[in-house]
Amino acid sequence: MSERHRSSENAAVVAFPTRVSAEPDETIASVIEVLQDQLALAREGKLRSVAVVTVSADGEAVGTQWSCKHTDITGLIGKLTVLTHDLMASRK
Repeated sequence: MSERHRSSENAAVVAFPTRVSAEPDETIASVIEVLQDQLALAREGKLRSVAVVTVSADGEAVGTQWSCKHTDITGLIGKLTVLTHDLMASRK
């Protein structure tokens, strides 16, 4: 996936690729809801760090992205560890 960045005064804006039509389902709706919740918090200035792990629709690719203050790294790692344990427990 290519990214094109346009810079403004304080931030870079990513131009998203053309929308791909996908049949809406519960999984897609859940992903969109989670992202919209986090986007709302970011717009309200209530976030300073975020870490995201994604899995492609075909399950072949796993990606990670993060944006964090240096002082938040330990906290993010701790929460990701808890999330890992929760995910592993939910598989049983």
